[in-house]
Amino acid sequence: MRKITVCTFMTMDGVIQSPGSPEEDTKNNFQWGGWSARYWDKLMNEAMAKTTAQPYDLLLGRRTYDIFAAFWPNQEPNPTTDTFNMVQKFVVSNSALNLSWVNSTLITGEVVAALKALKSTEGPDLLVYGSSNFVQTLLKHHLIDVMQNWIFPVTLGTGQRLFDDGTQPLNWKLLNTEVSTTGVIIASYAPGGEVKTGQMSL
Repeated sequence: MRKITVCTFMTMDGVIQSPGSPEEDTKNNFQWGGWSARYWDKLMNEAMAKTTAQPYDLLLGRRTYDIFAAFWPNQEPNPTTDTFNMVQKFVVSNSALNLSWVNSTLITGEVVAALKALKSTEGPDLLVYGSSNFVQTLLKHHLIDVMQNWIFPVTLGTGQRLFDDGTQPLNWKLLNTEVSTTGVIIASYAPGGEVKTGQMSL
């Protein structure tokens, strides 16, 4: 059975919109595109290499797929480019689209049922990048096995956020954490059961 890992770059106030470049996602006149670019260091590169070291397929929302498909096939050969072009890409969309990137498969229609069926198949785990709207579906239906949050030391106030309409009450178990020299916290969590309340003692 495949697992779904969601890897997100987010600000301290939860914004995940357009971390990579100013033109990446300007929806709703977002003006802070590229907010993650100046924080990368050696530890972060190594952490990303660990995430992608094991075999995986990509599971993407339509917007992120379009961004990736316009970028990665046009890059010079390197390990990341070669892997992204080689692996299977499963693209979730509410409508038909032209899948121009090699090894791409569309998931549409009864999306939740299709995702559950995909998870039950034999194959590598499924890695989700970005895809903020699609992540809401995964959160709503408890389909995430690992949530890897890269929390950058910046606040923006506006922009699309990770924990939005799909968020459900759920306890999360910390799997591991690292901190970069630039103050980025990389924390991985797995679902940990229902939320339990109590009374704090003062």
